[in-house]
Amino acid sequence: MNSPCQNPESDRPGFWQVLWSTLAAFFGVQNRSNRERDFTRGKASHFILMGLMVTVAFVVVLAAAVKLALAAAG
Repeated sequence: MNSPCQNPESDRPGFWQVLWSTLAAFFGVQNRSNRERDFTRGKASHFILMGLMVTVAFVVVLAAAVKLALAAAG
């Protein structure tokens, strides 16, 4: 019988940790302890998927800002 402390699934970063780590890496300000946690206990697929979602959200926000600026100027 495994205790919760021995379950490798419980040591994996959660959604919010993956999001914050992705945002920190996106801006280049990730600290050493979080980076080590991500590389040792995280799954690459989670960070890749989150990175794609953050990139798409950034492009959508940027496009909306440009559209709003062009509408205000015209």
